[in-house]
Amino acid sequence: MTDLADVVRRQLAAPTIDAVRTIATQLAQTPDTLAILFYGSNLRTGSTEGVLDFYVLTAGPRERGIWPTVSYREFDPDDAPNGERLRAKIATMRLSTFADAAAAATLDTTIWTRFVQPSALVWSRDAVAQDKVADAIAAAARSAARFAAALGPEAAPARDYWRALFRQTYAAEFRVEARGREDQILAHDPDRYDQLLPLAWQADGIAFAQDGERLRPALPPAQRRALLRAWGVRRRAGKPINIARLIRAAFTFEGAARYGAWKIERHTNVPVTLSPWAERHPILAAPGVLWRVWRARPAR
Repeated sequence: MTDLADVVRRQLAAPTIDAVRTIATQLAQTPDTLAILFYGSNLRTGSTEGVLDFYVLTAGPRERGIWPTVSYREFDPDDAPNGERLRAKIATMRLSTFADAAAAATLDTTIWTRFVQPSALVWSRDAVAQDKVADAIAAAARSAARFAAALGPEAAPARDYWRALFRQTYAAEFRVEARGREDQILAHDPDRYDQLLPLAWQADGIAFAQDGERLRPALPPAQRRALLRAWGVRRRAGKPINIARLIRAAFTFEGAARYGAWKIERHTNVPVTLSPWAERHPILAAPGVLWRVWRARPAR
């Protein structure tokens, strides 16, 4: 019988482009690296276009303050398609912190929101690290499914719960995703999300009824109220947390302005032109850039 752990382990073993694993091997050269995850649109499409997304998970106790540390690097691996130069965004954090965030033990929503989506374990130190990562990804699925039960409709197909969840998290995280981004994510592998939700509810102890495609979670009123209160706290904290991360990244992320402009263009289709001054002073330039993007976005 398939359970959540089976689905997670199959997902983490998903095939990836050889050059992605080559890059992961290079990133793993630091002695405290335990595991490396590859995720995002390039995993879904198999393309190397744009920027490849990696999470490097390291040993040690949970971090204090703002995490992860983000960097941008370019690579010329021998096995890159057509010999192209590959670009990568690398987020680095302790595996212990990642596991806590995935289990919604922090106010952060970004980890469980992103890692309920597909990811591949492209490098690990040993079987112990593999198991810890698999446990964290399963916890992310349970966290996401738990909030989806409270934020979603009373009864609906699984995809409607995921849509409701992603819309709420995008709004809370101060992201600039184009309208309908959640549908693009779900459309890539809808059967996966249909399968994942009931398995995650089951693993989290949430009872539900099923009539064909329609699911109806049986959340006790007290649990629903508690989840909605917990979500309210995370919604209010989401924008300040992510603004703090952006400010920190502006000082620690080489090429932050260029990467940010690329990301905004990719998700909004609004061209972003950076002056030399804006590249040197991303924090000071950010309000003007975001205002121009907001004005240029199509009306919803």
